[in-house]
Amino acid sequence: MTDLAAAPAVFPTNQDLDPRRLRQAFGIFPSGVVAVAAEVDGQLVGLAASSFTTVSLDPPLVSFSIANTSKTWPDLRRSAHLGVTVLAHHHGAVARQLAGPVGQRFDGVPVSTTADGAVTLDDGLALFDTTIHGEVEAGDHTIVLLRLHAVADADTDLPLVFHRSQFGLRTPA
Repeated sequence: MTDLAAAPAVFPTNQDLDPRRLRQAFGIFPSGVVAVAAEVDGQLVGLAASSFTTVSLDPPLVSFSIANTSKTWPDLRRSAHLGVTVLAHHHGAVARQLAGPVGQRFDGVPVSTTADGAVTLDDGLALFDTTIHGEVEAGDHTIVLLRLHAVADADTDLPLVFHRSQFGLRTPA
C-alpha cells in the first residue's frame, strides 16, 4: 500500500516533452482495443484503435481518437454507419492486420455488415452499430464521438489490451 502522505512529486524544470518520452509515459496506462469498420463504396474499410472509451449513457455515446494523418479515416467517415468491435485477447494478430496494408486488413477475418454499412468482427466481445455524433480537433488527433444505435455483447472472453506499445492480455486478479 502506498503512503498517501509521501512527499509530493517533483518535476524537473524545463522538462523535455518530446514525443518519444510522451509515448513511453502514455504507454504505462493500458487501454482496450477496438476495430472500427464499415463498407464504403463496396469495399471493407477499417482500422484498429486503442483509444476507445465510453462517454455517456444518455445519449449513448462512445469515442476513439484518430491521428490527423490517417489515410483511412477520410474514407471510413463517409459511411452512414460505423461498426465498432471490442477485440478479445486472441485478436492480437487481427489488430496488427487492421493497422497494416489497406488491401489486406480484412483477409481471413470473418465479418458481418449491416444494411447501413456498419462492419463488425463476428467473434468480438461487444459489437456496436454507430453513427458519428461529432468530431473534436485535439492537437495531432481528432476525437470522434459515436452515437450507439445497437449493441450486442457476444462473449465473456478476456479483452485485448494495448500496453507499453504492445498488444497483450489482461489476466484476472
